[in-house]
Amino acid sequence: MTKKEKIQFVIDTLNQLYPEIPIPLDHKDPYTLLIAVLLSAQCTDVRVNQITPLLFAKADNPYDMVKLSVEEIKEIIKPCGLSPMKSKGIYGLSQILIEKHNGEVPQSFEALEELPAVGHKTASVVMSQAFGVPAFPVDTHIHRLMYRWNLSDGKSVQKTEADAKKIFPRELWNDLHLQIIWYGREYSPARGWNLEKDIITKTIGRSSVLKEYNKKTP
Repeated sequence: MTKKEKIQFVIDTLNQLYPEIPIPLDHKDPYTLLIAVLLSAQCTDVRVNQITPLLFAKADNPYDMVKLSVEEIKEIIKPCGLSPMKSKGIYGLSQILIEKHNGEVPQSFEALEELPAVGHKTASVVMSQAFGVPAFPVDTHIHRLMYRWNLSDGKSVQKTEADAKKIFPRELWNDLHLQIIWYGREYSPARGWNLEKDIITKTIGRSSVLKEYNKKTP
């Protein structure tokens, strides 16, 4: 298979498996998505989806959020981990949205990345899922799969993102990044991985990865 054929195979397989693509984090608007994505750092989406209804019942917009104290926010989001940093970030970004953006989530990477506790990945998720702007946020699943599929060298998340943007058509980025996440969870996890079920890696996988897998499997 040529590299072009491999990329097409990835796209076709993912479209077949995920014609409808669910958004992993429950939200109702750009603000609640931004908070959910911020909470998801080093925390599972399932856990985030259990915590956000409790938080949003008290504050689902920046004006209500700043009525809570950092301590109150911290108590609610504690099960998500990193709660001291995340609670300060949520309170601080809510203040900035009110002061600088009329309470609205800004629609630019630069303005989003200026907000406390918001990095490039969080900004990319918000831009793609809330505003439909092409972006390719790279999480652990995408980083792992791009390496397994021999489409990136795995040296850094930044490199994986640059490689993904180079090889996949821009108009597919927003769908593909979600499809790869779902695929990684269901067919190509870090632990408990069964290559027989993982049709993409089985077909186009990096030879060293396949060799390593076969070595471990009796």
